[in-house]
This record gives sequence, structure tokens and C-alpha cells, in this order.
Amino acid sequence: MKIVIAGAGEVGCHLAKMLSEGYHEITIIDSDEERLGLVSESMDVLTVQGNPTSIDILKSAGVEKADLFVAVSPAREQDINLVAALIAKKLGASKVTARINAAEYLNYDNKVMFTDMGIDLLFYPEKIAATEICDLLKQSDVSDYVDFAHGQLQMVVFRIDDVSKMVNKTLADFPYSAENLPFRIVAVNRGGETIIPQRDTLLKRGDMVYVVSKRENVDELMTWSGKKYLDIKRLTILGGGRIGEMVAKQFEKTAEFVKIIEINRERCEALSEHLDRTLVINGDGRNSDFLYEEDVKSCDAFVAVTSSSETNILACVAAKKMGVSKTIAEVENIEYIKLAEGMGVDAVINKKIITAGRIFRFTMSTKVRTVKVLNGSDAEVIEYIVNPDSLITKAPIKDLHLPDDAVIGGIIRGNEAIIAVGDTRIKPYDRVVIFALPTALHRIERYFA
Repeated sequence: MKIVIAGAGEVGCHLAKMLSEGYHEITIIDSDEERLGLVSESMDVLTVQGNPTSIDILKSAGVEKADLFVAVSPAREQDINLVAALIAKKLGASKVTARINAAEYLNYDNKVMFTDMGIDLLFYPEKIAATEICDLLKQSDVSDYVDFAHGQLQMVVFRIDDVSKMVNKTLADFPYSAENLPFRIVAVNRGGETIIPQRDTLLKRGDMVYVVSKRENVDELMTWSGKKYLDIKRLTILGGGRIGEMVAKQFEKTAEFVKIIEINRERCEALSEHLDRTLVINGDGRNSDFLYEEDVKSCDAFVAVTSSSETNILACVAAKKMGVSKTIAEVENIEYIKLAEGMGVDAVINKKIITAGRIFRFTMSTKVRTVKVLNGSDAEVIEYIVNPDSLITKAPIKDLHLPDDAVIGGIIRGNEAIIAVGDTRIKPYDRVVIFALPTALHRIERYFA
């Protein structure tokens, strides 16, 4: 697939890196020569220097023959993204998508208007991040969560600790037969390495495990995990930017108490006008004494979404030591993600990763319903719809010779959820949930063609 990315910022570079592992032909446009130089040194991509709204520049990047055009210049350059995407579509790009920084563009009527103009997808990274945080706050004491087919199948991600019944057990030790498997561990991340587990794989303290479960068996899974359900009634948010405001706006509808701590006084005044039931505090959340004085310890959850990854991590660590049950940090420096998890932060949000996952779906088969890029792993979770004559239907799973770096976790068949095992046979129109490392993605595609 030929892909043109306009914008060599953090989101554009991460997307290019992710897509380059799938054997795509990638061209990056940016007006900054230095940024393009850094991209060329680290990735096997073509670069074009210039303004992405220039017709000549777009043509020199080969937009006319592009299967996908992605405009991801920084948020302040929303207009450039929209104009570039519209021109790219007119020049012949098959699919185009643009980054925006205004929630009003995501209103239904406005989305329809942009679709009619030719833009296939508008994405607002801050909105995506806020939604991800809200979903995590609504779930149990887990690090990540993915819903398939309105919750019929769920992927739950959590770290094994001393209270977990899974410690020092192999998959063979679980007291379930293949016919009555309530959940399936599809991957284990240990020391930064993602492992597709076998029956004799020993689960250890500190492992991050990725588990596919039927909806009705999630309670049983949580008993094994040692995690508990949390009812978030009191929430403190550090950072009053767009993400913090959107999370507060959502939770002030149901929570008993929501507080935002923001260092900028003018921003505090704006937040006070925009939010109805949220207490806005002007103060420096980098100071642990200040957090203590603000009674953070009485909250059920603490969310840190300032512009500083370091501040977010350290504030979450401080809140955890004060006794807060759930902490979530926005960490934009990818190298810090594993550090944050190792320091005890319960969940990490990264705009680049979750946004790239949304765009990544456009590079997959039309039979792909969901793609989720997981924090703490370099793998993707993909939901396919099965074609009647596809290779995946020709034999039981154990006889299909699937790549070793991919595993089928579950199947949705009508209103029935099925945990996949070796003897399971996939049928036409099933929805199949697969956990796959990047090296397996192009090989998995052929099974669903």
C-alpha cells in the first residue's frame, strides 16, 4: 500500500514507524528539513520537503496514486490538515484522514459534511485520549481494556502481583477443560518482551497479561487476577488542558466529586466557566505536599494529564503512595511508558499510540472492524469479519498453521461468544479477535482475504 503522511511531528513519526513494519511504501511531507532528516535516519521512508497544502508538493509525493493520505501536522495547524486532505482527495488519493483540534467538527452533521467533501476520517487525539481514560475509569482495577461486539468478548490487561492466583501457574494448571474455557491468556509481556504463551509457560509476578474473556466470565477472571472492581465516586485530575476538561465534563455527570488542579490561573478561570460541578483549584501539582493538602488520598482515582510526562508519572506515584486506588498518567514520551508501569502507575495513556491505532485500521482489509494498539506491548488486537471462502474457514485452528506470533483469542458468532481453542472451527461471517505482533500482520491478512 502506498501511504503519504503530511507532518513529521510526534504522531506522524510514530505512525510511520508503525506502518513501515507492514511493508508499505511510505512518503512523509514536512516543511522542516531538520525533522525530515531525523525521520530519514531512523526509518526506511521517502521524504518530501515543503508545504503539504501545495499542489506541486503533493504531486511530487505521489498523492495521485496514494491508497491512504494522512494529514497529521500539529494541532495548531488544523486548517493545513483539512486543506491538505481535501486537495489530496481531489488529486486522486483513495482514502484521506485529517487531524483536528476542535470537538465541534466531530458533531454528526459536521462529520457528514466533511465526508461529503471527501475526508474519510477526522481524528482528534485529545478527544480519543479522554475517551480512553473515561473507559479505563469505568472498568475495574486494570491497565487496559478492549470491548468487542458490544462487550460480548472483552480483552482485559493487568499486571500479576502477589495477591493474584495466577502467580507461578502455567496455563495447564488452570482447572478448565478446552470445552469450558471461560477466558484465554493470549499474550504475556515480561521485561519489555511480548510472549505468545504455551501451555507450559510459567506466569510470574510482574508479568503484564492480556486475556480474552466472555462477558459473563469477567468476574471469574477478576477473581483469578486478584484485581477488584472500583466504583469511581471521587476523582482528582491534575492538568486542566483539553483532555482534563473532557474527562471532568464526562465524570461530573455521575461522580459525587470531581476536582481539577491546574497551575495556570487564566486557564482555571476558563475551566470554571465551562464545567458545572467540578471544583477547580489553582496550584502546582508537582509538589507532593500540595497534593497531600488537597486531600488526594480521599479520592478513588487520580488522573495526571499535564503537558509533562515526568510530572504525570511522579504525581501518580505520589498519589499511589497516599493510598489512591487507581492512577492514570498521560505519558507522551514512549520510552517512559515501561518506566511508569514499573513505578506502579496503574494505566498509561499515549495519544500517539491510540491515534495511530485508529488510523492503522485504514491500512487493513475492509473486513477489519476494530484495531487496538496496546500500551506496554508492540502488538495489535484486531477484529476481523470472516469471508465465506477465506482460508481461515478451511480447517480447525490447530491445522491452519497460523504464524507463531499471532493467536486467535475469541470468536463472536451471532449472539454467542466463543473462547477459541485448537479444535475450534471458524465459520463464514464470524467475527474473530486476534492478538498479533507486527511481524505477523501481513501473514494474517491472507487468511481473511
